[in-house]
Amino acid sequence: MSSNDAQNDRRIDYVEFNVTDIGAAKAFYGTAFGWSFTDYGEDYCEFNDGRLKGGFTTLGPVRSSGGPLVILYAERLEDALAGVEKAGGTIAKPITPFPGGRRFHFLDKDGYELAVWSKD
Repeated sequence: MSSNDAQNDRRIDYVEFNVTDIGAAKAFYGTAFGWSFTDYGEDYCEFNDGRLKGGFTTLGPVRSSGGPLVILYAERLEDALAGVEKAGGTIAKPITPFPGGRRFHFLDKDGYELAVWSKD
C-alpha cells in the first residue's frame, strides 16, 4: 500500500448514484455546483467536485429514499440554494441552523435528497 493509499484507508472514497438520465444529472450538478465530468460509455459518467469523485450510472434502479445523506459544503449557503433552484432542484428543507452552522436539504431531478451546509 502506498503512503497515499494508507492516508485514505477507511475513508469514503467514491459516491455513486443510479440515475434515469446521465445527461440530466450532469446538467443539474454542473449548473448547481460546477462539477466536471468524464464519460465512460453510455451507462456511466464520473463526476469530480474538486475534492471527491463519484459516478452516475443507469445500470441500476433509482433508489432515492433511504440510505445515507450526502452533504455538500458551501461557503455561501444562499448562493448554493439559488444554484440548486436555478438547476431545477426542489428545496426539501429550507435553511435552518444546526450545531456547527446552517444547512438546507434539496431533491435532485431523480428524487435523491442531499444537503448543503455552511459554517456561517
